[in-house]
Amino acid sequence: MSIYLLAPSLLTVLSSWPKLRQFDPAWIAPALACELLSYVSLWMLQRVALRTKSWFAVATSQLTGNAIGNVVPGGGATATAAQFGILVRSGIPSGQVASGLAASWAATTGLAFAIPGVAALAAAGGAPSPRGMREVAYLGAAAFVLTALVAVTAFAWDRPLQLVGSAVEAAGSRLGARERLVGLPQRLLAHRNEIRRAFRDRPVTAFLGATGKWAFDYLALVCILSALGARPRPSLVLLAYGAAQLLTMIPVTPGGLGFVEAGLTGLLALAGVSAGTAAVATLAYRLLGFWLPLPVGFGAYFLARRRFGAPPQTGESGSTPSSGV
Repeated sequence: MSIYLLAPSLLTVLSSWPKLRQFDPAWIAPALACELLSYVSLWMLQRVALRTKSWFAVATSQLTGNAIGNVVPGGGATATAAQFGILVRSGIPSGQVASGLAASWAATTGLAFAIPGVAALAAAGGAPSPRGMREVAYLGAAAFVLTALVAVTAFAWDRPLQLVGSAVEAAGSRLGARERLVGLPQRLLAHRNEIRRAFRDRPVTAFLGATGKWAFDYLALVCILSALGARPRPSLVLLAYGAAQLLTMIPVTPGGLGFVEAGLTGLLALAGVSAGTAAVATLAYRLLGFWLPLPVGFGAYFLARRRFGAPPQTGESGSTPSSGV
């Protein structure tokens, strides 16, 4: 139903593919390089959060999860489940994987919420931002504050995390999953302390990884706009980009398909890009960040399967270790 309702905007973007001939080929390599560096930055962050030195396990699992999450509805949950399985088969303990992925997700999501607010501050010295973009900035700022409060509470005090663990443990006992959740509050605290130690030992790497994931992806969009001859205000482009990242989190369609195309095209138009150029820029950006990683991700899956083995069949004892959170 979502794709049906968004079909006009989606078709407008997809039908603009002949205009890709307007793309200046000199900008293709910089755009690809920025997108690659965005992925490398995320792998840096996840290596710190997972407390592993294996680039191969982190890269192949993340590419696989990203591809599956962009095909199967469920978004981040589906991608995380796929990445979890590969990392566990690579030899990383399941509890360590669960806490590490949660930490990296919290770091990148929190910064994604911060992007609209940063863009609004950057635009404060220029002309007033269009009304629709101001609402995006307010929403992102509110979400960032909420995420930051939750993260600080979880990392600064033990009691809130214990209460959450106890509530989940009590709910699990009513649903017949008591054995798997016994001692959950203590395990949550242990994993939290491990993550805090990992980030404390390598804070610069973690920070550069979390910020680089979004910064290089944004620069890829800037390269695309430059290749099409568009020169809008960078702050407004950043605001449109931040809104697009929030739209990708909508788990109704895979990878925010339809939502991102409609939202980014409209916001780029508000930023001063002509409607036709905005549609072409959105198409090129989605080709780079959504469609191109699909075959790469499925190739990574077969590489990971070759090294770490196939996933166990449902019902086998090794399906999911009971020590996971």
